[in-house]
Amino acid sequence: MRTRPRRRGRPARPRSAIARPRLTRFRLPLQPGSRPAPRRPPESPRRPPAAPAEAAMGPARWLALGSLLALGARLEGRLVGEGDAGFGECDRFFYAGTPPAGLAAEGHVKICQRSAGAARFATLYSPADRGPVFSAFRDPRPAPAGKEPHWLVEPQIDDPNSNLEEVINEADAITTVDSLGSKQALTTDYLDSDYQRGQLYPFSLSNDLHMATFALTNAVPMTQTFQERWYMNLNSLMDRALTPQCGGGNHLYIITGAVPSDVKVKDRVTIPKFVWLAACCAVPGGGWAMGFVKHTTGGDVIEDVMVKELEKLLPSNPQLFQNNCGETEQDTEKMKKILEMVNQVQDEERMVQSKETTSAVPSTRSKRSALQPPEAPEERSSLLGNLIGFIATPFIKLSQLICCLVVGILKNTVYVLWYAAKQVINGIESCLYHLGSATISYFLAIGEELASIPWKVLKVILKIIRAILRILCCLLKVVCRILGIPVRVLVDVASFPVYTMGAIPIVCKDIAVGLGGAISLLFDTAFGTMGGLFQVVFSVFKRIGYKVTFENSGEL
Repeated sequence: MRTRPRRRGRPARPRSAIARPRLTRFRLPLQPGSRPAPRRPPESPRRPPAAPAEAAMGPARWLALGSLLALGARLEGRLVGEGDAGFGECDRFFYAGTPPAGLAAEGHVKICQRSAGAARFATLYSPADRGPVFSAFRDPRPAPAGKEPHWLVEPQIDDPNSNLEEVINEADAITTVDSLGSKQALTTDYLDSDYQRGQLYPFSLSNDLHMATFALTNAVPMTQTFQERWYMNLNSLMDRALTPQCGGGNHLYIITGAVPSDVKVKDRVTIPKFVWLAACCAVPGGGWAMGFVKHTTGGDVIEDVMVKELEKLLPSNPQLFQNNCGETEQDTEKMKKILEMVNQVQDEERMVQSKETTSAVPSTRSKRSALQPPEAPEERSSLLGNLIGFIATPFIKLSQLICCLVVGILKNTVYVLWYAAKQVINGIESCLYHLGSATISYFLAIGEELASIPWKVLKVILKIIRAILRILCCLLKVVCRILGIPVRVLVDVASFPVYTMGAIPIVCKDIAVGLGGAISLLFDTAFGTMGGLFQVVFSVFKRIGYKVTFENSGEL
């Protein structure tokens, strides 16, 4: 099979340039960390240059000094004292002017990043990890087009007594600060590595010519692929979900951070385990709070979580927003719309991953063929080679077609399965939502009934008191009527029991006499009746016996 020879006279691009994709589709300009800087031999920090070279470079050095002074007048990073509770004038980048509670630890440095004489964002920096813990900003706006500045360092982090500007170019600070890099990352830490300087506060969301965000105190190590997807996620979420559902972003507070892992770049800069974002919308009567997490390994898509769940994932379980960003007044409808847009962003990221997976094999094959040495003209023009290429081409095309079909079928199958799983998950979420709503309604009804019990008891007590008062009124009426009866009647009534007690023996005697007469009458009646019966029976038997005697005498 014939291969195209490389063009002579043109050197091959370095590997980093081949692997660097364009970022214009993400609305992000290419940052300096995407291509390695040329290596230069180490030089002594305080070695004076030669006199001829100094004379030849005099105008250039004065020009560089002038640009440095202009940059120092425009860009400044203010280190907040350890005794200060907040971030000074950068407290306005936090909800209710209160920084997160529980994230700051001993040794962390608070930085209020300034640009053009105004505070731009706040950063909590960890010298132990040589990276930021979080960066807080608000009202993200698309950055205007402008010249990219160089990466900057904070000399006072390494040397608090340094008289240099708080944010300065590394090349200008390396000859003045002896301990530069002892507590913070430098550009050399990223050279000849697979990691780039990934900004927690991306320059694509800064509206001040994205200069302040290029401080190395705002960057953590990220791979090129992860950095592109992270910036793509941030831009998509800001443009399509967070800013539109927060009144254009005027009341939007953003905190982006990184959780360190156990792996370091060149045993100096800690690589994050995952990066996170917390958003708080403080619109009166229609606010909300959301969290997002993206792991640096595994190729996972960005995950949406609640702020409380995000706080549980962070070290020491901090509180990111005071009062949970007004949790009692949050708008659930806006949160549902945000989740719908987040699902679209996740689907788009999965499509990008699938496209990169399908294009990985052909791109690898093309790179290998490009790295092969060119064949000799005699071998390329041989008839046997042409015949083999002519015979093998249909089979190669057929195998490529079969591979494309298999990949397409697998991709569509994955899409169908994902859509079905998504529908099932949505159904389960809907059922859980309705179940939760019913449970809340049930408990609310129970609470209302429990709350009404004291009022009902009070009503019963009032009714009892009213009944007692009525009884007392009736008793008073009776007493009054009794007092109105004549005295003679009262005497008669009082003497009635005496007369009654005296009449009881007489009445008992009369009753006893009556009972004795009745009993004797009953005995007399009974004995008389029995005597009459005996007389009747006797007379009957007497007559019967006389008749029998007469008959017997007649027969004789």
